[in-house]
Amino acid sequence: MNTPLSSTHIIVTGDLVASRTLEAAEFDAAQQALRDGAETLTHWLGRPCLLARHRGDGWQLAVPCPAGAPPLAPLRVALVMRAALARAGDRIESRMALATGPAEIPEDGDLNRASGPAFITSGQLLDQLKSGGEMADAAGGAAGAATSLADHISRGWTQAQARSVFPMLAPDRPTQDTVAAQLGISRQAVRQALNAAGFPAIARALAQLEAPP
Repeated sequence: MNTPLSSTHIIVTGDLVASRTLEAAEFDAAQQALRDGAETLTHWLGRPCLLARHRGDGWQLAVPCPAGAPPLAPLRVALVMRAALARAGDRIESRMALATGPAEIPEDGDLNRASGPAFITSGQLLDQLKSGGEMADAAGGAAGAATSLADHISRGWTQAQARSVFPMLAPDRPTQDTVAAQLGISRQAVRQALNAAGFPAIARALAQLEAPP
């Protein structure tokens, strides 16, 4: 019997923008990008980050926040997904609604049967988002403000910028030399892409959001 387990999660509810205008290859690339984002978060955090299709062109991601683990900003999670989508194609973007709180997820990990306040809040917030690839955090306050500003900055990421930003969003950030070697480009090209993407300011914001209280 799959009894739901209740614990604190970051829930991201999203839907692809103008999905009907995407070609089949672009839509498939978007779905693969979402899977890549979830799998990368799982690898970085060492705990399962679950992804599910939701409401047709929608999707949901659940990232557990176990007691005693280092603080994780929902904004970092959202930016990982945004970078994954942006590097997959210039026309691929998604709205994202973030909420953190109790979530009940069946033992088999089926998010379509999950419940709890975090899922409800995230879903309700998504319904309130109107423009393009808008991203918002239900927590409001400093987290909400940082998310709104990061949304404005990151919505303009090019594929090249997103490719450099994506690995740099790891909680244990690699060096620019490492990223350059992985991408087969120069360190200068990585630095230029990160600066153009506004990453230095985003990195400082994430560090402050994740600082221990």
